[in-house]
Amino acid sequence: MALIIVWNIAGREEFQSSRMRSLSCRDLSYEDFEQDGLRARAEQALGELAQALIDNPTLHDAVTAALGAREKALEAQQAAMSALNLPSATDVERLERRLRSFSQRLEDVEEAIDDLSRELGALRREKAKGEPKKAKPNPKP
Repeated sequence: MALIIVWNIAGREEFQSSRMRSLSCRDLSYEDFEQDGLRARAEQALGELAQALIDNPTLHDAVTAALGAREKALEAQQAAMSALNLPSATDVERLERRLRSFSQRLEDVEEAIDDLSRELGALRREKAKGEPKKAKPNPKP
């Protein structure tokens, strides 16, 4: 099970003092200080809530049970699909990759055939230029 770690920044003394030093370098209005205090209180409340949820054994057991049930459901689904001789999503993805690979190889073969065809045409033209033209006898009526 994954644990959520929440850093309670607002509660740290070194953070507050360095933050206040950086804030005092510029002119801030009363609203800015008020928003900063509100933000710090919100961070504190969220940190405490997250920690309470992490420490709650009932929530931990419920999450563990839900994840276990999910795994069992996936295994049952895979077994049912296998029994019905149906492909899984993984099987379909693997087949798609193989088809793409085959398609790419087929395109390469087509390009090679086209290259050979052009070369053969060029050779035939060269051969035709090198041979003397034969005069065709004119049929007399």
